[in-house]
Amino acid sequence: MKVLLVEDEPTLARQLQRALQQVGYAVDAVADGRRAWEQGGVEPYDAIVLDLGLPRLDGLTVLQRWRDEGVRTPVLILTARDAWHEKVAGIDAGADDYLAKPFHLEELLARLRALIRRSHGVVQPVLRCGALALDTRTQRLTVAGQPVELTAQELRVLSYLMHRAGEVVGRAELTEHIYGADAEPDSNTVEVFIARLRRKLPAGAIETLRGLGYRLQPAGSGDAP
Repeated sequence: MKVLLVEDEPTLARQLQRALQQVGYAVDAVADGRRAWEQGGVEPYDAIVLDLGLPRLDGLTVLQRWRDEGVRTPVLILTARDAWHEKVAGIDAGADDYLAKPFHLEELLARLRALIRRSHGVVQPVLRCGALALDTRTQRLTVAGQPVELTAQELRVLSYLMHRAGEVVGRAELTEHIYGADAEPDSNTVEVFIARLRRKLPAGAIETLRGLGYRLQPAGSGDAP
């Protein structure tokens, strides 16, 4: 899953970017409102963390422009603790949630997970598809109750497919959601990770639809091949 982090305080931005990457997100970080508006309007993010006090263009204006332009990406705004008016204005402008500074990192991560799940119509924190169960809180996968170890990139691919279980996901779309905007992956990178996942998942769990993409579906008895 890919997140846009918009924060102009350098230390906090580095801490948040590192924390998000450690739990499996691909993260693009920008430090001013104009870049945020431009990038958030063209890149396919799964969620956006948006500070309201930004240089060049304030966060509230950025959010309003996105919503006016039809950008539906879930947005978590960061506000000063005593700025209740910012919280109200942010929600009215189209924010999906808010968090007051200072905050606990675990709360931000929990709210972000919830936003992404809701945007895909998922309620529970554990994503399930047949014998597969992926706990979004711990990023742990089990197959028929047995833990399965995944690399960071395999986890990103599977997490996106599990959020879209039963739907066809194109190769280009999958690539866009597992890499940051500046990454230049090889043309066959997605195929490599899909092949690795197939060796760890039940037979038939990831279906290839020629010319269309991939679909995760319930399959097999739950025993990894």
